Amino acid sequence: MRVVFAGTPDAAVPSLDAVAASNHELVGVVTRPDAPAGRGRRLEASPVRRRAEELGVPVLTPTRVKDPDFLAALTALAPDACPVVAYGNLIPVEALAIPRLGWINLHFSLLPAWRGAAPVQHAIMAGDEVTGASTFVIERGLDTGPVLGVMTETIRPTDTAGDLLDRLSTAGAGLLVATLDGLESGDLVAVPQPAEGVSLAPKIEVEDARILWSRPATAVDRLVRGCTPAPGAWTTFRGERLKVSPVTVVSADDVPVGPDGVTLRAGDLRVTKKAVFVGTGTGPVRLGTVQPHGKKPMAAADWARGTRIEMGERVGDE
Repeated sequence: MRVVFAGTPDAAVPSLDAVAASNHELVGVVTRPDAPAGRGRRLEASPVRRRAEELGVPVLTPTRVKDPDFLAALTALAPDACPVVAYGNLIPVEALAIPRLGWINLHFSLLPAWRGAAPVQHAIMAGDEVTGASTFVIERGLDTGPVLGVMTETIRPTDTAGDLLDRLSTAGAGLLVATLDGLESGDLVAVPQPAEGVSLAPKIEVEDARILWSRPATAVDRLVRGCTPAPGAWTTFRGERLKVSPVTVVSADDVPVGPDGVTLRAGDLRVTKKAVFVGTGTGPVRLGTVQPHGKKPMAAADWARGTRIEMGERVGDE
């Protein structure tokens, strides 16, 4: 089968490699245009573009997928199917009609759960114990098309979004190729998504990653893990932003009582020689790594020593 792959970030590269190594003929790759990155804001090619060029595959980088020049170029490639992984653009009707078997999306959730841009992050933040990946035929709706294949993956108690996405992107690559194989042989039948169990997973914005210490400790833990590595969970300390890496939920008995005899309230800090604890709405958590504004990440205990936290200081200004 002739295929044109569409994708942009690192999570799409395992699928690109799997398609390139399959029995299908990879005749082109579609990815987002080069974008500013890093402190210098220099234009950088997407991970998918860099890998495609290493493979020697022609790359298309349309600013808009409905541009006539792109549609003409895609038509000229005559794809039978267009596998998609985290491309980052909606596919217009004009483009959907070009491949005879359609655009086949690998989505990192068990549809119809977590439709949208951030399914992995939302699954962790919601406390789901199991997630997975689905392949489906792209329609005009947001992740609403009929499902072709599914795989499941357990969410581990310490998983960050980065950890889970790494596993799903690797295992999902095999699912995507198997789906293409089934489409070519005619063995696969697309199954409409059920009307029940729909949930949405919009992009996690920076403000969404702010820690509300008044929430339960388990919710704080899930938020931080779901926002790691991006966009990064954060709070405030002495009026400046403080990034927070995964925390550990601990028992109140693990936290020494302060000189004032008061146990930790939400946002209260308690510092020992080896640890920094923060109170939440239900109990304490122990900070792991933190990153003060303008500095590199560091162990919370090192941060506390250098900052000289005083008794009664807090994080957050809820």
